[in-house]
Amino acid sequence: MRGIFSFIGATVLGSIGWTIGKYVGFGTAIVVSCIGSGFGMYWGRRLFDEWLG
Repeated sequence: MRGIFSFIGATVLGSIGWTIGKYVGFGTAIVVSCIGSGFGMYWGRRLFDEWLG
């Protein structure tokens, strides 16, 4: 279950990062999406640990 929260967080924040970064350029979209995915994995796991863990 923890992995599902991590996956959902990475997907949501990664797509938000891609949407923000695409206005600057393709390379920027990739970098910002990767950073957003990392934060999403962290916050997804943290949310699970605090609420359901």
